[in-house]
Amino acid sequence: MSLAQDERSQLVQTLLDVGPDAPTLCGEWTAADLAAHLVVRERRLGASPGIFLSPLAGYTARVQRSVANKPFAAVVEDVRTGPPMWSPFALLDPLINLGEMFVHHEDLRRAGENWTRRVLPTAVETRLWTQVRLVGRGGHRSSPVPVHVRTPDGRRATFKGGSGPGVTVVGEPSELLLYAFGRDRIEVLYEGSADDVAVVKALDLSF
Repeated sequence: MSLAQDERSQLVQTLLDVGPDAPTLCGEWTAADLAAHLVVRERRLGASPGIFLSPLAGYTARVQRSVANKPFAAVVEDVRTGPPMWSPFALLDPLINLGEMFVHHEDLRRAGENWTRRVLPTAVETRLWTQVRLVGRGGHRSSPVPVHVRTPDGRRATFKGGSGPGVTVVGEPSELLLYAFGRDRIEVLYEGSADDVAVVKALDLSF
């Protein structure tokens, strides 16, 4: 079982544990909506571009609602079995789906008040670090101050360059990935002036 498949399995169990009406960190989405999003992304390729392209978002939202209205167990089963063989996500699953499964798993886990950070295997943290660098650079293009990230073991990356020290966000790769995706229920430290930190915390990084 790949790292992505293992995280998918854990996500599916959490979906079943919390039920369709559970809240998530994805705005107004419930667990049913989140599960439907994953199904559309992997199985409804004609609708999935609207996840990223705003002109197509309305169609994607309609398709996602139709999936979310199906029996929850059936939708979760589609999440569990993953992308069908004809989907490009089937070939790319080990490469691109670990981050997707991890972030949305945490969207479920951390929506409640008493969440705790999971201690992840080193192999998972290492794989997530590669995604931190990719996601972070895209989301910080509009930052007016430099933004850097650093892990406790010394790995570093720059999301947005520029003059001055800017802000360094410090945390495990998994927490930095959640930060880069705009989640705020995270365990990170911010290093920098109070004004610059306030600017960085106010950035809209949500996906």
